[in-house]
Amino acid sequence: MFRWLAARRSDGFTLIEALVALAIVAGSLASIGALIATTVRGTRALEQHLFRLDTTRAVATALPDRDQLGPGSFSGALDAHRWRIDVSPFADAGPDPRQSWVPQKVVIAVQSPAGGVLQLSTVRLRHRNGE
Repeated sequence: MFRWLAARRSDGFTLIEALVALAIVAGSLASIGALIATTVRGTRALEQHLFRLDTTRAVATALPDRDQLGPGSFSGALDAHRWRIDVSPFADAGPDPRQSWVPQKVVIAVQSPAGGVLQLSTVRLRHRNGE
């Protein structure tokens, strides 16, 4: 009679063992969830950066011819991204009348709707007689 009762007590899990197993599973799922959230955030940031880069390329491609782009600031919007172009004389270039080209500093800044900014600085040559 006691033998049958002892065999029944050892079958299955105790409540403590089940709770420990559930705690381990919950910890594992929380870790996996945090990893997925970090991956999604990184993917979203990369996607926004690529959109800003594409917009910057489109704005740079649409720049007027080198002789038509004079000093000043220009701004606009493209695909819900705001852009700004600043053109100024290149700081390191002194006036040398023997040169037929004048370097200009061109800065293109693109701001996404989320607020991130991508800035591209370059130097563009302009014919001296185009001034």
